[in-house]
Amino acid sequence: MMKEILLIGGGGHCQSVIDVIEQEDKYRIAGIIDKKELIGQEVLGYKVIGCDDDLEALFKTYKYALVTVGQITSNQLRVKLFTMLKKIGYELAVIVSPLAYVSRHALLAEGTVVMHHALVSVNVRVGQNCIINTKALLEHDVSIEAHCHISTATVLNGGVVVKENTFVGSNSTTKEYVELNGFIKAGGVIK
Repeated sequence: MMKEILLIGGGGHCQSVIDVIEQEDKYRIAGIIDKKELIGQEVLGYKVIGCDDDLEALFKTYKYALVTVGQITSNQLRVKLFTMLKKIGYELAVIVSPLAYVSRHALLAEGTVVMHHALVSVNVRVGQNCIINTKALLEHDVSIEAHCHISTATVLNGGVVVKENTFVGSNSTTKEYVELNGFIKAGGVIK
């Protein structure tokens, strides 16, 4: 029987994650958790069934969850939600698009999502609650700490270390073995 999962946050990133979950076909989306005033509305055909205040009660029925709030200016809400879910006891899923490639020699921690056409190479380590977005390329020995967002079409070359809570903007490219920390703007070349 397919595991049921709650998605926490119903915006644009949630829509992208729904598409990946539907393609992966490992979880059945039980519903979306969002703001109280949005309860009853739908996101791509899935109902908003509660707000953050309902998460403890919902845990009696559902054991799996995933933070589907995006991260651009700040990851504070993602971190807060992840911490709250863990405290309640939820198991945070790892979601990988069947259109992505993840080496069997890579490690993805709980709560991480790998979007369509991303490539995760050998000896890559990705921490908890990360977004590896569409067409991102993580080369050998890349290490990404918890709560990071690696944006669309980013290239992290061999041995790059991405520190906790870092946002790496779309189309960024790194030299090998550099360290990234904080907010990296889109289109940058990091040497």
